[in-house]
Amino acid sequence: MLNALEVVTTVVVGVMVGVEFSVAFVINPILNALPEDSGQLGHAHGGRMLGAVMPFWYIGSLVLAAVWAVAGWHHRGTGLVVTAGALLALSVIMSLLLLVPINNRNKTWTPENRPEDWKEQMNRWGRWHYVRVAVIIAAFTLLVAALA
Repeated sequence: MLNALEVVTTVVVGVMVGVEFSVAFVINPILNALPEDSGQLGHAHGGRMLGAVMPFWYIGSLVLAAVWAVAGWHHRGTGLVVTAGALLALSVIMSLLLLVPINNRNKTWTPENRPEDWKEQMNRWGRWHYVRVAVIIAAFTLLVAALA
């Protein structure tokens, strides 16, 4: 049973990392290259779509890592899992304090109602997102190492 939990946790976190990496290094550059209104509308739609799913994914990943740490407490690699869980908790805190407030504003913007500094706000979101991606990549790496 522990092996199944390890695999499920690693896959769930790994897929989340892939999605967030893609947002940072593929989707956002594509949206940023579109004409102004199209790019902004794409960011707003992406914010609504991913904003509905990602909270469950982030919290679910954290819960899975915590369950793995508890269930495998006396097994090799538990320290790595606990550290990965701490990084996943950090990613949730970063999301709530730094990224979600910007995303909640962004997802309501249209070309008619967006603020003048909308690009600056999106750039700030992007910078924090890069940091969050690094944090969850580190967590994923630790989970993979704990499998060995």
